[in-house]
Parts: sequence; structure tokens; C-alpha cells
Amino acid sequence: MTQSPSLLRRYVFSTDHKIIGIQFLFTSLAMLLIGGALAMLMRWQLGWPSQPLSWMGQLAPNGMPGGVMVPEYYNMLFTMHGSVMIFFGIIPILVGAFGNYLIPLKIGAPDMAFPRLNMVSYWLMWPAIVIMFLGFFLEGGAAAAGWTSYAPLSVTLGPGQTCWVVSLLFVGTSSIMGSINYITTVINHRAPGMTFFRMPMSIWALFITAIMVLCATPALASSLVMLLLDKTLGTSFFMPSGLIVDGVALAHSGGQPILWQHLFWFYSHPAVYIMILPAMGMISDILPTFARKPLFGYHSMVYAIAAIAVLGFIVWAHHMFVSGMNPALGTSFMVATMVIAVPTGVKIFNWLATLWRGSIRMTVPMAHACAFVAMFLIGGLTGIFLASMPVDMYVHDTYFIVGHLHYVLFGGSLFGAFAGLTYWFPKMFGRMMSERVGKLHLLLTLIFFNGVMFPMFLLGINGMPRRIYDWSQYAHLAHLGPLNRLMSLSAFLLFASQLLFIGNFFWSLFKGKQAPANPWEATTLEWTAAPSPPPHGNFERTPHVYHGPYEYSVPGSSQDWLPQNQAPSDK
Repeated sequence: MTQSPSLLRRYVFSTDHKIIGIQFLFTSLAMLLIGGALAMLMRWQLGWPSQPLSWMGQLAPNGMPGGVMVPEYYNMLFTMHGSVMIFFGIIPILVGAFGNYLIPLKIGAPDMAFPRLNMVSYWLMWPAIVIMFLGFFLEGGAAAAGWTSYAPLSVTLGPGQTCWVVSLLFVGTSSIMGSINYITTVINHRAPGMTFFRMPMSIWALFITAIMVLCATPALASSLVMLLLDKTLGTSFFMPSGLIVDGVALAHSGGQPILWQHLFWFYSHPAVYIMILPAMGMISDILPTFARKPLFGYHSMVYAIAAIAVLGFIVWAHHMFVSGMNPALGTSFMVATMVIAVPTGVKIFNWLATLWRGSIRMTVPMAHACAFVAMFLIGGLTGIFLASMPVDMYVHDTYFIVGHLHYVLFGGSLFGAFAGLTYWFPKMFGRMMSERVGKLHLLLTLIFFNGVMFPMFLLGINGMPRRIYDWSQYAHLAHLGPLNRLMSLSAFLLFASQLLFIGNFFWSLFKGKQAPANPWEATTLEWTAAPSPPPHGNFERTPHVYHGPYEYSVPGSSQDWLPQNQAPSDK
């Protein structure tokens, strides 16, 4: 008779992929909340930059009132906001939480290929979080070189910046462990009959994302190690010759600051797709479920995701058009960047074709999925503008870039995360979330998100640089004050709107209506072959897959197509 594991072993140091996925989920939600709070402090400063508060009314170095905060503290805020949201929020929730929870369930496996490695990949997140936030309590404060940490500034800053470097080394190690697990599980642990081209799109997206993580993260890790050596041992990988700070020569041989940009963006541009491809995959599962028809162009969707992944590795230098590169070289990156729009356009066309003449059920997950498509489309179209060197030269390092980034990562990634959370919440916890509160949250989020982000394009076209803490000090930006205040008010309301989601999430967790095994009448294995929530091992017996999740629709009917584990002759 086997002894049941202790509560600590079952729910804390668990090797069950579902528990680990939920651990990633709660951790990333907490980090998104903290990252959002940092953004609110930034918007407070940007909305009313010349009105210091009594409790934060410090003076800027020039002796003049510095607004709500001193500029050095503002630098820490935007650095930590970007770092927390990307490395501790978006990537862990889309890749860590959904990847861990969904991959074995959707391919008919009892668990991940390496359960203990999976557990370690989660617990490496906590040293990373603690070390990064430790910087706030050290001399000089937290990291303040931006989430890109361009050299030589990042080399010259204090111990808080060193904490940032060490923290990301832990995050990168965690990501590599997870990607090895995902790839091995998908290749070796699919259920009988689950061929590659019978996998749901969410699994294809996570599988390709894991390959991207495995290929791109070592480039970031190598650059972080070199940066750490520059900061601690006096090497000069990124420090130019003869650089002197406070009368001290920091380097005697010629390093290359531009090298950091190449290495960083070789990781960070694929990282944009690491943050968006899992959301695209989930949307590709959610839209057919609530349109009551198969996904349009399944094979072309798979090839489009693969094409985006490949092209994502050869366009990194479009972030560096103003770095002095040869225009002929810049042209090649410009063309490659524009080509990425083709597979992206294929995906958007297929989503719209899936909705066309479907029997649409506008549930909360479906509404979030439609919002994802609309908001990501805006982010993608503005990316086409930025792919052009002449346009990028004009708007580089302005708020136009900030608007583009947020339409992709909030309008895309986070709306995709909301869609996935509301869709798989019954599977995870066995309860239903409130539809009424969920729709109110979506409506307010959509309104206030656009109230914050769309004016950024106007600010950028008018020449407002990003990362300035007081626009009122620039005469040519004075007329943008009302727009900045509108954005700040919208940001506060956007943040407050997320409290609806948090309340709905935790109330439903304990008091929500009990969920049936398949509340959405979906066709994939996690809904048709496993109870909600699934037990340890997921399935009572290994499912057999007879066809893909988007095949065998009933002509002329709005009824379900066959579940994956049901043979066509059983209909």
C-alpha cells in the first residue's frame, strides 16, 4: 500500500504538472499586479510632473521641484516595470502556467517527461524574484538602465543593476529547463494516434515557443555573464576604451557597447514571439470552440507559426537602425521584418474565416479572444511602420515605440492570457467564473487600455521621447499635457478594472458554480477525456486519438464536430 504524499509534497514541492502550472499562474498574477502598480507610479509622475507631494516632495539634483519623484527613482520604476512584467509576468503565465498545465492534458500524457526538472524550473523563479527586488534596498537603488540595460550605462550602475543581471540568469535557467521538458514531452509522450498534425494549435504554439526559448536564451545568458564580468571583475566586453567615471578609468582595452545590443536583441526579438505565440495558439483553440465550427486552414496555421519563429531570429537588428549600421545591412533587416507580416496575416485571415458564418457564442473567453485579435492587429500594423528605416529613424525612442510594444504585449499577450484563464478556469479548479463580472471587466479593460495606449502614438508623432520623467520641462511638449493627464487617468481606471478580475477569480475559486466536465462543449482531450479538475495522472486510461481536433464537422449543422478520442464511425 503506497503512502499518500504530504500536503507540502503535494501542493508546494509538487512534481505534478498541473500543480506546477497553477504555481506559475499564481506567481505570475502577483507579479503582474506588482508590475502594474509600478506603472501607476510612473503615470502619476507623468500626469502631474510639476506638483510634488508632501510625502514624496524631494528635490531634483538641480534644486528645482522634481514632481512626484526624483528622476533617479523614475528610472528605477520604468526599468523594474518592464523587467517584472516581461520576465516575471507575461512569459511565466503564458509559457510556464499554460505550458505546464495544458501540454500533457492536450496530448494525452499522464505528466511531463521530467517531473522533477519541471519542479526545479518553477522554484528557480523565486531566487530570481527575490534578488531583483533586493536591489531596491541596496545603495543606489534597483536597476535603472531600462529593461534593455544598454551598456555602458548598465556597467556603471551600482549593485541593484548587478542584482538584475543575476536575477535574469536564474530566469534564463528556469526557461531552458522548461523548454527541454516541453519539447521532450511533445515528441515522446503523445497518446496513441496523436500525430503531430493532430495536435491542437495551442500545443503547436507552445512546442515551437519552447524551441525558440532553447535557441534564444543561451544568447541572453552569455551576454549577461559578460555584463556581470564587466561589473565585478573589470573586464571590458562592453566598455569602450578610456571610459572614465568619477575620475576612475573603468576600462583600458576597447570593449563594444554595440555588442550588448546585438546579443540582447538576438534574444529579445524572439522573446516578443515567445510572449505572443502561446497566446496565438490558445486563441486558435478558443475561437473554433465558440464559433461552433472547425479552425480554418489548420495546416497553414502551423506553417505560419513555424515561419514566424524562424523569421523572428533574423530581424533582431531592426531595433538598431539608429545605431550607425550600414544602410545596406539595415535594408536586409527591414525587408525581413516586413516579410513577418505575411505569416501573421495568414493567421489573422484564418481567425476571421473561422468566425465567418459561425454560430458564435459570445462567452467571456470568446470576447477576450476577439479583443486579442483586434488589439494585436493594431500592434502588428504599427510594427509594419516601424520596420521601415525612414519611419523608424523619426519615431525611434519616442512614445510611438511604447504604444506599439504595449498593443502587442498587453493588447496581445495579456488579452490572450485573460482568454485562456477564463476558458480553462473550470478545468483547473472545477468551478465557473461569473460571466457578468467577466464581461464588465473585459469592457472596462478594453476602453481604458485604449485610453492609455492609443494616445502614445500621438505623443510619439509629436516627438515626445520615452523615459523622460518631466515633459513639462520641454517647451515643445507643453501642449501635450492634457493628453498625458488623460492617459494617466485612464491608466488608474485600467488598473482598478483589474480588481474586478481578481475579485471574480478568487470568489469563483471558492464560491463559483460547480463546473461540468465539458462546460464549453469543446473537442480536445483535456475536455473530453479527463474530469474537471483532472486527478493525478490525468486520465483513467490512456486515450486513443482518431483524428485532429478540427476535423469531421457536420455539414450544414451548428452542432459539435467529433471529439479527438471518438472514432468517426461512433457518430
